[in-house]
Amino acid sequence: MKISARNVLNGTVKEIQIGAVNAEVVIKLSNGAEIVSIITKESTERLQLSQGKQVSAVIKASDVMIAID
Repeated sequence: MKISARNVLNGTVKEIQIGAVNAEVVIKLSNGAEIVSIITKESTERLQLSQGKQVSAVIKASDVMIAID
């Protein structure tokens, strides 16, 4: 697979919470950090996601917001 995004983080599916339309997928990275992604239930099924599956989180964003208290 070749993509234009520069931010590709490889990890393992830790947990999946499936709702009526969307699914929350928690990906654990090799350094222990976790990323949470909300994708459609259909995509979860099409990708055959399950706990322990190796995946890549592809992050493509033109803006990053920073906030402080």
